[in-house]
Amino acid sequence: MLTGKQRRFLRALGTGIDPVIQIGKGGIGDTLVQQLDEALEARELVKIRVINNAPLEPREIAEQLAEATNSELVQVIGRNLLYYRRSLKKPSIELPS
Repeated sequence: MLTGKQRRFLRALGTGIDPVIQIGKGGIGDTLVQQLDEALEARELVKIRVINNAPLEPREIAEQLAEATNSELVQVIGRNLLYYRRSLKKPSIELPS
């Protein structure tokens, strides 16, 4: 569980990155979960964009993906989602305590 200070820190880092994954009419599938899982392991902080024709609302998608990938949902702004999960192999983001 992230503290408020850690969330603010991650949100600040997230403003400078582009969305890596886009969710469209296909919704959430096994391949999408696997893509997010791999991206989180490689980058730790991942931004996702939900396209207008997605079958669910961005907040619903955000919660389902966080649970499926065992990651922290940092923020939802409009149709952009920001996730964090510490890398097991090469952690690169040092969170404030």
